[in-house]
Amino acid sequence: MRLARHDLTAIGPEIRTARVSRGLTIADVAAAVGLSPSQVSRIERVVHPSVTVVQLARVGAVVGLDVRIRAYPGPAATRDAGQLKLMHAFRERLHPNLRMRLEVPVAPGDQRAWDAVLSHFVDSPGSFVPTEFDSVIVDFQAQLRRTTLKCADAGCERLLWVVAATRRNRTAIRAVRTLVVDTFPVSSRTALRALREGRNPGGSSLILL
Repeated sequence: MRLARHDLTAIGPEIRTARVSRGLTIADVAAAVGLSPSQVSRIERVVHPSVTVVQLARVGAVVGLDVRIRAYPGPAATRDAGQLKLMHAFRERLHPNLRMRLEVPVAPGDQRAWDAVLSHFVDSPGSFVPTEFDSVIVDFQAQLRRTTLKCADAGCERLLWVVAATRRNRTAIRAVRTLVVDTFPVSSRTALRALREGRNPGGSSLILL
């Protein structure tokens, strides 16, 4: 398995820092994992595009790092009919002056993308709010982690998570009510009212439509 250059760029310097802090030489690490010193050096300098996850995990273990991989949906994920309907219904609730851009990259070089990003608020023209859409809640906590991780990586202060107001989804949300309130302090009704008026909701909100 090969790693994308974006991921390698982040891991290489971390490996070097951990190695130096432990007082290990490149030769020490190479001998411990069965690689040549030049291979380890290239990993640290981010010039080893053919490095595998297994090799990185072994190098990481020697220098005290736990190297893991994560799976993300690609920037052009296929949308189901329910999600498209949900996005359309949400757009109909917005003030006409609000701009809703679709498939906006989370960050430069990041393969992940926001389903949409809202901007041009009347009370804060320069601000933007990432928005995610889910027609079905399969695993609330897993889907929440996916969404909040993107927000943390992007450095955004707030986000909107728009979920279809089905009986199944409502039941899943009620089961973790405390978590929802803590993560999304702005109520669905308050957020929708602000968006109808063209205003920034002012905080994260889980919106049921």
